[in-house]
Amino acid sequence: MSREMICINCPMGCRLTVDDSDKNNIQVSGNTCPRGVTYAVNEITAPKRMVTGSVAVEGGAVAMVSVKTREAIPKELIFDSLEQLKSVKLTAPVHIGDIVVSNVCGCGVDFIATKNVEAL
Repeated sequence: MSREMICINCPMGCRLTVDDSDKNNIQVSGNTCPRGVTYAVNEITAPKRMVTGSVAVEGGAVAMVSVKTREAIPKELIFDSLEQLKSVKLTAPVHIGDIVVSNVCGCGVDFIATKNVEAL
């Protein structure tokens, strides 16, 4: 089966053609750098995404803090990971890089704060 996709690993935005009819030998064309091949193979075999959200902060200068996964997580865990955030409430102060949820959905990746929130 042949698929078309656009590589998002660098600003070039190469238009890739991926033939995955043989799962043991995925063929990629249209890339101008090796990252395109890596991106396409990963996207076909085990897609991952960075996940962002926000969490309530009590006693802070602002009521919410933005968070993100420290690295990309399996795509099928996106909605479950966001569900985990719903019940989280932090207490100010919050610092960039603070772990908000550790080991999201058991995948070994943490949600971390992406901004500082000072206490009132």
